[in-house]
Amino acid sequence: MEAHLIEWLNLSIRWVHMITGVAWIGASFYFVWLENNLNRANPRDGLSGDLWAIHGGGIYHLEKYKLAPPKMPENLHWFKWEAYFTWMSGVALMMVVYYLNPSLYLIAPGSDMAPAVAIAIGLGSLVAGYIAYHFLCDSALGKRPALLGAVLFVLLIAAAYGFNLIFSGRAAYLHVGAIIGTIMVGNVFFTIMPAQRALVKAIEEGTTPDPTLPAKGLLRSRHNNYFTLPVLFIMISNHFPSTYGSQYNWLILAGIAILAVLVRHYFNTRHDSSKYVWTLPAAALGMICLAFVTGPSIKAATPAAPKAAVVSPVQEDSKASSAEASTASAAVSDDFAKVYSVIQERCTVCHAATPSSPMFSAAPLGFMLDTPEKVKLQAGKIHAQSVASHIMPLGNITQMTQEERDLIGAWIDKGAQLN
Repeated sequence: MEAHLIEWLNLSIRWVHMITGVAWIGASFYFVWLENNLNRANPRDGLSGDLWAIHGGGIYHLEKYKLAPPKMPENLHWFKWEAYFTWMSGVALMMVVYYLNPSLYLIAPGSDMAPAVAIAIGLGSLVAGYIAYHFLCDSALGKRPALLGAVLFVLLIAAAYGFNLIFSGRAAYLHVGAIIGTIMVGNVFFTIMPAQRALVKAIEEGTTPDPTLPAKGLLRSRHNNYFTLPVLFIMISNHFPSTYGSQYNWLILAGIAILAVLVRHYFNTRHDSSKYVWTLPAAALGMICLAFVTGPSIKAATPAAPKAAVVSPVQEDSKASSAEASTASAAVSDDFAKVYSVIQERCTVCHAATPSSPMFSAAPLGFMLDTPEKVKLQAGKIHAQSVASHIMPLGNITQMTQEERDLIGAWIDKGAQLN
């Protein structure tokens, strides 16, 4: 029951995080598009541009003032809660997924780091990341945006490399994304909103607005804009073990982040010219190259005979029944019998119709390996997650050995035959 309740808690928070994230990033994308598409030819007095649009059966006329209307409206919508709730739900999700089971999801397999220390590092990195970012933006680098962006990129990739030494691949990626998300919401809360409040107050009081705060707000808003695509990738990366599961996952993250920023830059500037249109095919080619260089190496067709898996006495009874099921469903070769023995001991604790692990009430993602036919069908995914990378079993909780991974890899390389 506990595993079932945690699964639903995970689902609920993840859903809220997705909804608020879509609202926040969608608003950001819309206002960039709106700014870039304003008609600035002969604007009405006091305006910097306007836009006519049609959507959902209605026609809209939007106007942007150079500073503000002669009289401020009574109701002025502030875009802030989307950002705040996205961050709060994201931190809550991180706690449910990674901090409730730090030995399983957070800490790198084989590490003897105490769970409390790992959690403290994770949460501390969010605070330290924002403080470092805020200091750099307020330093002399703040007046050199391109150089500041390069420094921030290097520091974030350095963080990814450091996290990879102590956390699992998934957790390393997630914490980089959490640092970026904290920076983004910190920009809204500590810089952008105060700048907007100061502007509105000055207009209402008929005083000259201080130009310093709006300038800072513009810089931070621009950073948030370029952060969006890398953060979106990190949000979906846990579905793709060839990225976070690689020993070079920090380099893969760096490559994808660069491609994402290039694509974002094109969409930010395409209203002005098409000189950055090359970034789209360059990003596509870059993704193809990353897919190629991260692919599993091709081994010889006749590898050396691997060692047999060690059978745990605790699971003798369950393995015996599994062997009977195997015999009934298919005539298996000696090679596959050894592979199946390893999978029954190391994998079906979670990936079975009725998991024996108390952490799962059902097979994660519906991925089951409790019959020979299912093992053969999922051979490609098994190779990606347990041979090419070591992300499964999670936290290596069942202590799969390298010899056992090699055994499974050799069987798959020879065609994943059952008989």
